[in-house]
Amino acid sequence: MAQHVLAILNRPSADAPAHDPAAPPFTFADPDSPQLTVLDLAATRGDGIFETISVGNGHPQALEHHLQRFAKSARMLELPAPDLAVWRDAVHAAAAALPPAPEAFVKAVLTRGIEGGARPTGWVYAAHSPDFTRQRAEGIRVIMLDRGYRHDVESTSPWLLAGAKTLSYAINRAVFREAARRDADDVIFVSSDGIILEGPTSTVVYRRGDGLYSPGTGLGILDGTTQANVFRYAESLGMQTAFELTTPEILREADAAWLVSSVRLAAPIRELDGEPFPIDHDLSSAINEYLRGLTA
Repeated sequence: MAQHVLAILNRPSADAPAHDPAAPPFTFADPDSPQLTVLDLAATRGDGIFETISVGNGHPQALEHHLQRFAKSARMLELPAPDLAVWRDAVHAAAAALPPAPEAFVKAVLTRGIEGGARPTGWVYAAHSPDFTRQRAEGIRVIMLDRGYRHDVESTSPWLLAGAKTLSYAINRAVFREAARRDADDVIFVSSDGIILEGPTSTVVYRRGDGLYSPGTGLGILDGTTQANVFRYAESLGMQTAFELTTPEILREADAAWLVSSVRLAAPIRELDGEPFPIDHDLSSAINEYLRGLTA
């Protein structure tokens, strides 16, 4: 069986023409061979959206949440609405085509297609996940960086697409390079008016006493799929969960904190802006065990 899998969607949106009217909704292709035209707006403009879905023991996790977020991002970019039934089937098929593994991921991508054309481009790529055992157990070093706009940018400047999961990732890659220059592993963005936002590829979650918290909604940040599952798990333990407007001072005073995401899962913060940060090893281990065991 292949170590990675690629499915090309023939008609990623019911609102747009199919690439081949006689072909099935999606077909598998060779992931090691070129598939994307150099004229596609994904390559020339980063004009598209994506979702990365964790696969645990063959089961795509939080798939419906991911698909709804995918559709929301498409609306924000005014892309043709994704045909969620086709995308759902393609994700399941790609995950099933992989060799068995404890952890894998599926990445769904929708682009505007060739500039001036009427047909969007869509594909689903699946592969085994990297090994994040050390980061989950030992924690990560994190720095806070100014994102350069206010926390209310979602309402004041919706054209900046804050909260959409787009392919325009140049800034997110740049902040990882800045983190490396500062001897750190990851980043938490802070608004220009001093509000904690999110990581470049993750959501911030922190513990204070018997409660788990995450930065409030309406901040131009992604609706975290993994954060939602972490909150569900905490609630099953009888813990309080809530969203709140979070400042760097509030985060620094937390009893523990994590950056959570679909593939790395819950990575505890062990150092924040160069200062040691407490790790709740027992809760970290329990959260990650729960996330790895999800079947939906």
